[in-house]
Amino acid sequence: MFCIHCDSRATVRESMKRLFGKTLPNGFSASLPDWPMVLPCYPEAAGSADGKEDPDMKRCLFVDDSSVIRKVAKRILGGSDMIVVEASTGIEATEICADDMPDVIVIDGGLADVQAVDLIRRIRAIEAPTKPQILVSLIEVDAAAIMRAKRAGAQGYLLKPFNRAQLLESFRFLKIAA
Repeated sequence: MFCIHCDSRATVRESMKRLFGKTLPNGFSASLPDWPMVLPCYPEAAGSADGKEDPDMKRCLFVDDSSVIRKVAKRILGGSDMIVVEASTGIEATEICADDMPDVIVIDGGLADVQAVDLIRRIRAIEAPTKPQILVSLIEVDAAAIMRAKRAGAQGYLLKPFNRAQLLESFRFLKIAA
């Protein structure tokens, strides 16, 4: 299979194994051709063929208490060049960052459990080889909230609800390929 997104090549049989993580039943897999096909890859299949993440891929943590916002962001950003991790609370985000610091973090300005500024400071205080770029996500342009976030260590802000073009433009501003 030739992926039109990430230029990876694999046979249909290999791609199906990669997508489903196991060998398919003989009757089904025997009917799959071994010749290459041109098909798009799926964000869920991103990473290497052995199921491990590619260390060169950028990681983005999207922290928002709205599952809809997180899913939209994951659908827009997820793919062959970025892994999107989700957190619904500031505590969950802090734990994720302590385990494996992402390259980019987008933090909801209205989290219920912690102020965005406090979460930014907590993340900045974590010792990690990666220094993430941070955006705060707001529902309206609030100059005071933006300045507080920037003083705490954020690089910018993103207005929500956002569309594909707005989110990708924010990542271009951070010089992150998305």
